[in-house]
Amino acid sequence: MPALNHNLQKLTGIAQKEARLGIGLMSGTSLDGLDIALCKFKGSGTQTAFELLNFITIPYQEKFKYEVQQVFAKKEVSLEKVTLLNAYLGTFHGELVLQALNEWGINPGQVDFIASHGQTIYHAPGHQHKQPGYGNATLQIGDGDHLAVTTGILTISDFRQKHIAAGGEGAPLALYGDVLLGSKPGEHRILLNIGGIANLTYLPADAVTEVLCTDIGPGNTLIDAACRRYFNQPYDADSQIANTGEVNQVLLDALLDHPFFREALPKTTGPELFNLEYVADAQQAVRLFNINKTDLVATLSAFTGRTISNFIRTHFNLPGLKIFVSGGGARNPYIINYLKSTLPNAAIADTSTLGINPDAKEAILFALLGNEALCGEPMAIGKNPAVLMGKFSFAG
Repeated sequence: MPALNHNLQKLTGIAQKEARLGIGLMSGTSLDGLDIALCKFKGSGTQTAFELLNFITIPYQEKFKYEVQQVFAKKEVSLEKVTLLNAYLGTFHGELVLQALNEWGINPGQVDFIASHGQTIYHAPGHQHKQPGYGNATLQIGDGDHLAVTTGILTISDFRQKHIAAGGEGAPLALYGDVLLGSKPGEHRILLNIGGIANLTYLPADAVTEVLCTDIGPGNTLIDAACRRYFNQPYDADSQIANTGEVNQVLLDALLDHPFFREALPKTTGPELFNLEYVADAQQAVRLFNINKTDLVATLSAFTGRTISNFIRTHFNLPGLKIFVSGGGARNPYIINYLKSTLPNAAIADTSTLGINPDAKEAILFALLGNEALCGEPMAIGKNPAVLMGKFSFAG
């Protein structure tokens, strides 16, 4: 029987190690920068032992953000630009990984794998695109081969495609990490991530089969978009704009009146739906064209808070519920105060109380999915497909 080639031998060796060093990469819809989490793993599945060793977010320059925005969440874009960015992003992310490792004083040869989410440029669940004959689809760019060759590190990427191929919508994937790292017998928990889109994982006190992971609606995406367009700011720092505005109840009601909020669970969405055109359509519906822009940001902030609190009250009206928040929205005082005032019976804190850096949580998730791809077994969680996700790219 012929011997395994050197790549497969190395892959097998990594999978059989007692402990593995893995890097998780996350670049979200806000395009703030690349989250890089260096993690140490022992075991897999429910026996996973995890430690976050280092974390950094390397901000993107405005020119790079502009390039990605040319192909981001748009039905029609330049195919050439998508092709060029797919390769460029893989190399660029590899260079940022090397930069982080150099700052940490770590040789790339010490790292067993990189698990890269890539950059989502279009998310198209069937309930949203409604194209006859087509199912769920999603597209992330940032080629894994370029990342692997640039860093010299085995790279696992393109996680969402297997989820879709097995019958899911490709998102949210947070449940796998949330179940393995956030469950506690005897406690009803919600791990709420407020990124560009808000999503949550419900972890019941006693049954993994009843876990629910779903998108809720907009997180920061509409607030950030309004701040960029009307205030030349990337986001509403410390809710300074929202806190000086007044919520327009007529517009808020119009924003809430959309079929997405009545879709069956679990469901996914993205900035393909929740964008400034969505806001303009709501304004058109109620003939409200000249709203003060400060009031608009306040109303969009209330929209995010209301959709989250409505969802939790409707589906998880449970005594002793604990909510752990991560993502950029965890640092948005307006949203957090809104949730605390409208969910008075729930205990709300960020995920640092679980030992999970709330800024690093999604990067940690993909590192964990990489570890599962190497040495785990498919897990049946709620209605989600029991599959291992990720495609392998060797460095040479």
